[in-house]
Amino acid sequence: MINYKVILNFIGFLLILDGLAMMTGIPFSLYHGDDDILVLLITGSGISISGLLLYYFTKSKNKSKEITKREGYIVVSLGWIVMSLFGALPFVFHGSIPSFTDAFFETMSGFTATGASIINNIEAMPHGLLFWRSLTQWMGGMGFIVLSLAILPILGIGGMQLFVAEVPGPTKDKIHPRVRETAKRLWGIYVILTFAEVLLLLIGGMNFFDAINHSFTTMATGGFSTKQDSIAYFTSPFIQYVITAFMFLAGMNFSLHYFLLHRNFKPVGENEEFRFYSFLIFAFTAVIAIGIFTTEHSGVERAFRESLFQVVSMITTTGFVTADYELWGVFYHTLFFLMLFIGGSAGSTGGGIKAVRHLLLIKNGALELRRLVHPRAIIPVRYNNISVSKDIIFNVMAFLLFYLAIFVTGTIFMTLIGLDFLTAMGSVATCLGNVGPAIGGVGPTDNFSHIPDIGKWVLSFLMLLGRLELFTILIIFSPSFWKK
Repeated sequence: MINYKVILNFIGFLLILDGLAMMTGIPFSLYHGDDDILVLLITGSGISISGLLLYYFTKSKNKSKEITKREGYIVVSLGWIVMSLFGALPFVFHGSIPSFTDAFFETMSGFTATGASIINNIEAMPHGLLFWRSLTQWMGGMGFIVLSLAILPILGIGGMQLFVAEVPGPTKDKIHPRVRETAKRLWGIYVILTFAEVLLLLIGGMNFFDAINHSFTTMATGGFSTKQDSIAYFTSPFIQYVITAFMFLAGMNFSLHYFLLHRNFKPVGENEEFRFYSFLIFAFTAVIAIGIFTTEHSGVERAFRESLFQVVSMITTTGFVTADYELWGVFYHTLFFLMLFIGGSAGSTGGGIKAVRHLLLIKNGALELRRLVHPRAIIPVRYNNISVSKDIIFNVMAFLLFYLAIFVTGTIFMTLIGLDFLTAMGSVATCLGNVGPAIGGVGPTDNFSHIPDIGKWVLSFLMLLGRLELFTILIIFSPSFWKK
């Protein structure tokens, strides 16, 4: 039987965090003399107090209560929705995004680290709200649930089921046998990398506000910027290379960062997904850089930098841009569309299908050809020199089947509400993959403000599906999930 009291207790705790985090933008508003101070203060404190009351009145006396798997899925799914609903309120109350549909879309895009935006004049936004907008991505990148697990003892409930629901990929490399310690180490690495990027961006000449906002959204592979032109606003090659490097690091499995920080390089070099992830970036960058150099007649360094930045941004699902890749030609246009379906590494803040799933699918496909020649041979798929069970292979194949079915269905729906075919495909692919920019009317120089309201709600749902890797959400719609 589902314990709804435990679920509401955890939601209350998340609302406390949501409200407190919202108020961290106030110092920036005070410094710049913006008019969003009261909105952030009243809304943030109101949400925190509401969460505190919900947490207090649903608190269980049984401290050893372990949250079940079904309750974990409900908490994670409902948690993201509740956080986005309440997180949208300051935008609406301030009037910078008067439509609740638009505000919810922007906030869901933040918490899911998608980066799709409806704002047409970002520089006109007050600094406190811009900071809150970036902070939603930073918190959502590593996951609100993992953040909560790091301080879970005060909740008095177990956390393994939440960790399973929050990180549902084919591999979950635990760097500590206790989930709470794993969460602490993950967040420690996340914070260290974030502030290392802040320091480097400051050295590169970026002001502190822009540096911390872009570091937040880089490490979250989210892509929200404080500038309407995204990273193209900053013409410094040093700044662009720094952001490229940290996008690459954010797209790696965070357990590999743990090994790197402890100077244990062997597991990184031997990791097949990391090698595959790096190869994809190198291959796409080489092809596009050569194309830009020969057709655009730009210098070698600029061609390399622009292609590398765009490729890393798309594959890691960050979504920053320094150039309009749609102007480079149909061939490159097509390559960037394909990148919407790749994704970062499992265990990273990146979205998308994930490199490891593509790798396992390729390996299994190659072995199927060998099995046809040797039907009696037992030839398992091996990943990092370990045999992969058929259950995992079936899970990967089912994931890809669901992913493509949702993409096709979403595209058909978006054409029904009036979008052209390219824009429909691009909007669905980029929201489901948590990328940001796409093709057509939602390309690198466009946004989602022109999408009909019903389309924004559908795309918001697709962002949530993609962020939680489909099954966490889809399982709730299964009748068997609700049976005793």
